[in-house]
Amino acid sequence: MRLLDILRRFRRGIFVALVLVVIEHVAWIAEPAAFGPVIDAWLEKDVQPHAHLLVPLGIWIGLFAVNSIVGSLRRSIDQRIYLRMYADIAAIVARTAQEQKLSMSQTAARADLSRQFITFFQYRVPEVLEQVIAIGGALVSLAFFDWRISLACFFVTVPIVITIQVYRTKVTKLQSSVHDTMEHSYEMFATQDPERVRAYYLELAKPQQKIANWGAGAFGMVRFFLLLIFLVVLYVAIDLDNFSTGNIYSIVAYIWTFITSSEYLPELLESWTALRDISARLRAEED
Repeated sequence: MRLLDILRRFRRGIFVALVLVVIEHVAWIAEPAAFGPVIDAWLEKDVQPHAHLLVPLGIWIGLFAVNSIVGSLRRSIDQRIYLRMYADIAAIVARTAQEQKLSMSQTAARADLSRQFITFFQYRVPEVLEQVIAIGGALVSLAFFDWRISLACFFVTVPIVITIQVYRTKVTKLQSSVHDTMEHSYEMFATQDPERVRAYYLELAKPQQKIANWGAGAFGMVRFFLLLIFLVVLYVAIDLDNFSTGNIYSIVAYIWTFITSSEYLPELLESWTALRDISARLRAEED
């Protein structure tokens, strides 16, 4: 079983779910740019007619409404789509295991692991789209304010990508070790020996702790490079440009969006690495 096979089999439901994600987050990333003019219009209300405030306020409210309504619909529709997907995938795993004459422990464990396919499509793929929209949207939006800010953000992604690549290489082997151990979890409980169960989970914790350590290191490195962005933005925004209050709000909002999205990348990569290993195991069953 491969991700591509699942994508083909459930392409309509996944497509609907992901289109809703895109609409929701495109509206969300546009909100700071729309809210900045609202601030400026409000500060100028004493010297400008009140109607001057209505247009930017209406645009921002419209974007907020799209983000909220589509987001609410998506959270309901997602469950309907992905719960059915899991039922079908679990049945495929059970049928394949029966054909391959796998043990009950392996079958049950791989059915549990296959749940990560649903988690990947329901949560991780939307999260990847969200981060792509957030990072790309922030870079484009910042370029409209000052190309130097956007350029600083773009170049700082190079060391971030290198850090994440090193993290991925280290975590791949550790994830495989975790799944090797997890496939014997039911056998451990079948022994009804509390000490063996305890020893099993202590052994399972070793690669998981190493994954956490590498994740902590990657997070720290990413945060360091993002600090450089703040220094550049402070210099450009305060010393070189004469931004309005609304512009400063929008710039800070986009900088925070870029930072929070970038620091989340190692966690997304860990989920992708785990899923690749699970996919390889299930594909080996079919072969």
